[in-house]
Amino acid sequence: MKNRSWAFLAGGLLVALLLAGVVSNYASSHPDGLDSSLLKGCTVDADDNIVGGSCPAQQAREHELGDSPLADYGVRGIRNSFVSTGLSGVLGVLVTFAIGAGGFWLLRRRGDASTRGDDTADGTATTGDGNATAAEGATGDAVTAARRTS
Repeated sequence: MKNRSWAFLAGGLLVALLLAGVVSNYASSHPDGLDSSLLKGCTVDADDNIVGGSCPAQQAREHELGDSPLADYGVRGIRNSFVSTGLSGVLGVLVTFAIGAGGFWLLRRRGDASTRGDDTADGTATTGDGNATAAEGATGDAVTAARRTS
């Protein structure tokens, strides 16, 4: 991979880490569209607890993974909510980046192995190092043959 590509990836990762670690703490604490639509028909108090009415949110149960280490946008065991939320975001970005990079690495490795020794787009055979074989000159593609020799 070229240095410019590495710089682009590193810059993107840095921006994502900054957004997840710092800016995520300033996100709205009000419910999003789905949460607010589930509360229609209910009366809620200042702490968003349902105190009356009838709405789909009354049927809500605790999620099976509600006691996991990264539940509720924080890291369990860290009392400072700013640090807990930021660390949770940073860990999420790193895990997502690692899974994505691993997937691309596996696909690239598989793609490299399947194209070695295959034909090129113009129908000429190539060797493992990408150089054209003698068949290229025989196909009448003088321009491509000239490029390879220069």
